[in-house]
Amino acid sequence: MARIDKTPFEAEITGMTHDGRGVARRASREPGEAGKAVFIAGALPGERVMAVQTGRHRSFDEARAVEVLLAAPERVDPRCEHFGTCGGCAMQHFAEDKQIIAKQRVLLENLERIGHVTPERVLEPLTDTAWGYRRKGRFSVRRVEKKDKTLVGFRETDPRFVADIASCHTVIPQIGEKVEALGSLVDGLDARRDIPQIEFIAGDPTDDFSGIALTIRHLAPLSEADRAALVAFGQQHRFAIFLQPGGLDSVHPLWPDNPKLAFALPQWNLEFVFRPLDFIQVNAGLNGKMIADAIELLDAGPDDRVLDLFCGLGNFTLPLARSVREVVGVEGEAGLVQRARENAAHNGITNAQFHAADLAKDLGGQSWMREGFDKLLLDPPRSGADFVLAHLPLKQFKRIVYVSCHPASLARDAGYLVNEKGWKLRAAGVMDMFPHTAHVESIAMFEQG
Repeated sequence: MARIDKTPFEAEITGMTHDGRGVARRASREPGEAGKAVFIAGALPGERVMAVQTGRHRSFDEARAVEVLLAAPERVDPRCEHFGTCGGCAMQHFAEDKQIIAKQRVLLENLERIGHVTPERVLEPLTDTAWGYRRKGRFSVRRVEKKDKTLVGFRETDPRFVADIASCHTVIPQIGEKVEALGSLVDGLDARRDIPQIEFIAGDPTDDFSGIALTIRHLAPLSEADRAALVAFGQQHRFAIFLQPGGLDSVHPLWPDNPKLAFALPQWNLEFVFRPLDFIQVNAGLNGKMIADAIELLDAGPDDRVLDLFCGLGNFTLPLARSVREVVGVEGEAGLVQRARENAAHNGITNAQFHAADLAKDLGGQSWMREGFDKLLLDPPRSGADFVLAHLPLKQFKRIVYVSCHPASLARDAGYLVNEKGWKLRAAGVMDMFPHTAHVESIAMFEQG
């Protein structure tokens, strides 16, 4: 393994990586040779810092800032005392209104460098509340004998360790302010060494329920005392408690017997019912704005038939159904498809149909594909939609709206649509679904050339 030099060094920060680290170059020992790139955690463009090397690779090094000699105007004091240790956030030292500008730059650079495309119009960035927004996530759990306590929290920047945190400012306060209480709860259980994680998810509160569910993953059967302690915690905080002794199918409620988890999209008079490990968008406020933007960009009317790929619970499908002739949602996970159908019925929607299909395979043989479509919306995972786009009969669509959680895969797919299929990238922009992290969520609209 390459030796890491722990001697502090001075660095001028000239840029920022996609994951929020400052970019610098260390002077080369060879005259006339360009210095090696180094990515420095905790440093911002325009700054001069003292840094210590933390990793060494052939083409670049890694480091962390230990002193800021010249601060950028955009630097702010992080709100969280655990910033720099906890890996949940990477950009709390960066002014909130500047973070989204940096993310927009990442998107546009990816489109140009990877896709060789430029949008005709850059959309105004979408933002919402920057703190207390995270309504879904997973805490790691670890009993640490040296500290004589059980830690509950996100992983540290070194992912081998669980961050020792008392609270989290980005998680919704009902959960974020109870991280320490969760640690104390688990530490008092007989099974404290057999619980590796706790997942949280939040819907809308009701008069008798907070709308929040905790799913406790446990690797050994729980004693009656442990079960009673979990129930008491749930009752005290009005949290639903679910247990997960095995795979996803093993998840079941401990208390209450049948809690209803749901969230509303009042703009479309919709209520979505979900299960504790279902995928829902992390940021509720931003989600509503994102759906509205996607529908506006798609510009689908009452005579249009719309295809919604990677539809999940119907997050876009059901709002679209309010204004189009018919919308067809397709998702790879059969359980989500079933819940999407149930949500359509729950909301009295009859012009939306849902199908489970492997989106990594050719869909041309499906009966619902042969009926034809006017518009396409897709919201793929990080890997993107290259296979799907390559096998779809694209000429039938007048417009495509692509919602992305990874700018590099969007850029690749945009390059395919524009440079190989002749589409026009009319608009693209970023959405701050995860403030204070380097995660870039974006949206793009394409039209036939």
